[in-house]
This record gives sequence, C-alpha cells and structure tokens, in this order.
Amino acid sequence: MKHIINVLVENEFGVLSRIASLFSGRGFNIESLTVAETDDSTISSMTIVTQGADHIIEQITKQLNKLINVIKVVELTESEQMARELVLLKFAVNSGAKRLELLRLVEVYQGRVLELGPRSLIIEMTGERAKVEAALEVLGPFGIKEMSRTGMVALARDSCK
Repeated sequence: MKHIINVLVENEFGVLSRIASLFSGRGFNIESLTVAETDDSTISSMTIVTQGADHIIEQITKQLNKLINVIKVVELTESEQMARELVLLKFAVNSGAKRLELLRLVEVYQGRVLELGPRSLIIEMTGERAKVEAALEVLGPFGIKEMSRTGMVALARDSCK
C-alpha cells in the first residue's frame, strides 16, 4: 500500500541523510522524496512516498518522531491530502504538423508551454500522479528527449490534522 508521510524538520546538515538511512535500514524504498524550506528558513518540509504494510509504516513514523531534528510527522491518507506532482518535458519537434498535434495534446492535459524553440518544445505538467502518468503515456510516442519530475508534494486538507 502506498503511503505519503509529511515530515517537518530543522533545516540542518545531515537531517535528510538520517531520515533516508532510517528507511533503508528497514529495507524500505523511498519512491519519491521532496524537500524544501518552509516560510521559516530554519524549518524544511519533506514529503516522502513509500510502500509497505500499515504496521511497518507506523513503526517508521514512530522512529521518525524519535529523531532529534524532527519537529512533526504526519501520515496523510488519500482522503486527507491534496497531492500533486510536477514534470518538465522536452521534445524535439521539427515538423509543423507534429508540433501542432503535440500542442493540442498538451492543452488537453492542461499542460503549459514554457519554451517553444525552432527545434524543441519544453512543457510543464502538474497534477495528481494518475493524470501525469496518463499524459506521459499519450505524449511518449512524440519522443521525450528529456524529462525531470519533482516527485509528490502534499499537504493536509483544511479539515484534517
């Protein structure tokens, strides 16, 4: 089962390494990890996506809470969270027909053109993971030359936590 864990930590050297070690030491893969400063530069927010049985994730959450630099740990269920992913895609587009078709599909998936060069196109897609995956499946045959994904970012909905 997929789990999304939000962790507020002190923005200090080595915190990320200790948290990643906690997961790897228990044999769990981190599917995606997004870390950034909050509005307070001394605090960072981490969104960790992993898979595992509920009781194991509960143990990991307890272990995270024991780490000195951890301020708060919240596991977000699907109904409690608003989650999004960002992907940047670069395509080589030489022909006008291919470019037009690609632009139409980008519009269907509510993507945004960031750069339209003479031989390439860079687009931005944001949304739930399922939407991003669907867009990648449809856009893939156009020949993605480069791709960069953020991984999941999530917040608790207003009515939760």
